[in-house]
Amino acid sequence: MTDSRPPHAAPQPLPPVNPPTSGAATAPPARPVGPPTPRQATPPHGTPNGPAPGTPGAGPAVPGTPAHGVPAHGTAAYGVPAYGTPAHGTPAYGTPAYGTPPHGTPSGAAHPAAHPYAPPAATPPYGTPAGGAPYGGGTPPYGTVTRQGPGHPAAGRGGPVPRADQPGAPSGAPAGRSEQVAGVPAAGPARPAGQAAPPRPQPSAAHDVLCVNAPGMASSGLDGQLRGQGMHGFFRHGVRTLARMELRLGGMEPLPLQGTLTSTAAARFVGSVRVPGDLDPDPALTVERLRHADGAETVTVRNTGARPARLPLEIALGTDLGLLTDIAAGRRSADLPGQVQSSGLRWVGQGRAATVSARPSPHAVLAGAGVLRWDLEIQPGARWSVELRAELETPSTGRPPTGRGPGVPLPWSEPEVRADDRRAARLVSRALDSLGGLLLADADRPTDLYTASGAPWRFGLTAADALWAARMTLPLGTRLAAGTLRAVARRQHQAAPPVAPAPAPASRATDATPGDGASAPESAGTGAAGPVPGGATGPAGGPNPSGGEAGPAAQTMDGVIPGPLRHGGPELPASCTATEATLLFVTVLAEAWRWGMPRAEVAELLPAAERALGALRSALVEGPEGPVGFVADFGRPAEERAARPGPARCEVQAQAHRAALQGADLLDAFDRPGGAQWRSWAAELRERFREQFWIDDLSGGRPAAALLAPDRPVPAVASTLVHLFDLGLAAEGELHEGLLDREQTRMLAQRLVTPELDCGWGLRTLSAKSPRFNPLGHRSGAVRVQETALAVSGLVDAGFEREAEILLEGLLEASVHFEGRLPEMYAGEQKVADCPPVPHPAACRPAGVSAAAAVHLVLSLAGVRPDVPSGRVATRPASTAPLGALELTGLRVAGEPFSVRVSRIGVAVVEEAPSFLQLAAG
Repeated sequence: MTDSRPPHAAPQPLPPVNPPTSGAATAPPARPVGPPTPRQATPPHGTPNGPAPGTPGAGPAVPGTPAHGVPAHGTAAYGVPAYGTPAHGTPAYGTPAYGTPPHGTPSGAAHPAAHPYAPPAATPPYGTPAGGAPYGGGTPPYGTVTRQGPGHPAAGRGGPVPRADQPGAPSGAPAGRSEQVAGVPAAGPARPAGQAAPPRPQPSAAHDVLCVNAPGMASSGLDGQLRGQGMHGFFRHGVRTLARMELRLGGMEPLPLQGTLTSTAAARFVGSVRVPGDLDPDPALTVERLRHADGAETVTVRNTGARPARLPLEIALGTDLGLLTDIAAGRRSADLPGQVQSSGLRWVGQGRAATVSARPSPHAVLAGAGVLRWDLEIQPGARWSVELRAELETPSTGRPPTGRGPGVPLPWSEPEVRADDRRAARLVSRALDSLGGLLLADADRPTDLYTASGAPWRFGLTAADALWAARMTLPLGTRLAAGTLRAVARRQHQAAPPVAPAPAPASRATDATPGDGASAPESAGTGAAGPVPGGATGPAGGPNPSGGEAGPAAQTMDGVIPGPLRHGGPELPASCTATEATLLFVTVLAEAWRWGMPRAEVAELLPAAERALGALRSALVEGPEGPVGFVADFGRPAEERAARPGPARCEVQAQAHRAALQGADLLDAFDRPGGAQWRSWAAELRERFREQFWIDDLSGGRPAAALLAPDRPVPAVASTLVHLFDLGLAAEGELHEGLLDREQTRMLAQRLVTPELDCGWGLRTLSAKSPRFNPLGHRSGAVRVQETALAVSGLVDAGFEREAEILLEGLLEASVHFEGRLPEMYAGEQKVADCPPVPHPAACRPAGVSAAAAVHLVLSLAGVRPDVPSGRVATRPASTAPLGALELTGLRVAGEPFSVRVSRIGVAVVEEAPSFLQLAAG
């Protein structure tokens, strides 16, 4: 279509939106420099400087609206308040930073080394060392025992405290606020203003053996010993139920021989003990520890020697009952005193209690030292076992989500993958095992399952990550997508209906915020249907069961799905995952409908999709100082965006364009108004994008990473450009049109596989030619699995199969070095023969998005594109057959089995399909 407007003129507005939008907002946090009088650096969007309210040296916290209008009390339970995440809807147990440097963490006294553990003198036949240090050398605290207030960077987080320019930087009140626990003195004298705190040790789990079965988790070194350091321990509902579990046999720690995962939820550790005086060159005693993330561990001692073994087995236990959010930020309290119970020990503190029980019961319990002791006598060839279980008696405050539960089926089918390239089958199998360990049941509706973002750092719901995981596993059924969509829709911000709104609590009168838990609707099908392009509104439903949100700020953010901040890279400020989640909601609903999600379930969620489209409409930049006509982050109210527009990111334009087209498909199919207007707007966006985002260079050109204003592109070359290849399912097995024309698509495809971006293990997040390149940078050079997988499928769809095969080989080879369990990210160093990829110290393992991306990587090569509403399914596989012959059985289309076989020359044959679907070849 021809645009008669002058260059860079404001676009023709979409029809009025009714009601106005609402949602939560926040600013990127300031850079903390440590208590007691932290001052905040000024990050993008103007977070205020000065001491954080509530910290020593600062005045009392004053109710008000910090940067981006987020009240100080807007932190949600368990997690980072993501632009005002409702209390019951935030990521459970925290959304931490991805390995933020430790210099921003409040510090205290240095952590002295724990006393060496040694048993009391004993003289069994083989003898144990006499004397030694006493039991129970607990770990003293790392410094001040404080409880972080809602605005502190570590509050509700599960990772190191972030800088403002680091990923996972929290939203909410200004960073640096801390609330001192009653009765606990402040740590040391006040530090002069501007003087940095000494660094706090940054925990890392890069080499830990991590068992995950949400909401439980266990972490230790390869020797299996829980030493109370770093992330070691059993965790449940975001609380460390057990920090130390150190085993000695005959006064000696077993020599570690093996420590490995047997599944995502379980691990096996094997060690040996050489008894003093035994002249046999082979160890007589072996110790096996079978651990499960739910808190159970079985210890088995086997005697393979020729003599009876009479010696003590001692297990030293201890816990601080600390929050995962604090521990991941490097804050560790002293072990609590233990109390003897019938078969073990019990600890009480901080409003929580935990127990460790043993079967058989120990012969002696030393409460002061926290030691369970058994006097063993094991005959030659015999074995002896004890079962220990760590349990949390008092769960965290609020209503934490639960696990899938026994007997509850997985929300996806279990496919069988057979390919000439055997790496593919192992990758899919282990990826689904990882996803199973991350499954959580929504507290509001336990039948709705979704995936946690990742362990150990983000062990709860992040809406954008959960939606990506649901979308990428649609070939295995729509149950996960349906549960995720419903859980996310309950957390979507929804303004109170204009007529007879439910009364808000008195405290909300002055402190109302999209971040308050009262803002979330209880079901997707209640409340106003939301804005519809064209000026029409959907049928008004009942009032928001939670009371709705009142006030102008709430009205201007209606439809936003909360999400935490995410690292924007060295060239851009932190981005808001609320933007990604809100746009992705529409896409996942539309594609789940194409894959056969029941029409009634789609209709129930349609009002939430309409509200999300309304949020998109209100996020268009209209002011003369910003990127006019493009979509900015949803993280701030419309008035603030108009006064101070943020950058229009390339990936956000691609996601908005796709959401508009797929939203139009939904509106038309369900006889809702507005589809034509959204298609018209998408066409205008394509035209503007091709004109203003494209940068010509010596290689032919490339899209800008973002647009700050007309004629002000950000020229960084980043992996986020791959979202331009993610076009989304359309009718009849086709794909929607993209923002790039054919020639621009070709130039970008060729750029992706140059050494500038492709390191040989996948796509770097930032060009290696950039002066800000860092192979371990989250957005400045590391490889993120999800984006490389999206590139592979998008390149195949666009016909650039040679380029897709290059990136596919990199991911498959990396998966071998990670034993088939791809982490969230790893270093973007150039691939060297016989040298594995370097792990990232703060990557989630497992991560929901990377596990789902591994599934998508393989299954997308078969090219299955259903359109169940029209009764068709097409297959358009990669003609180069990069995996060789490929056979996929156990897929699901419209809830029925679907199987396809792709030959070595790229020809697909459907071997099983629902009888009511018409097959169409590519």
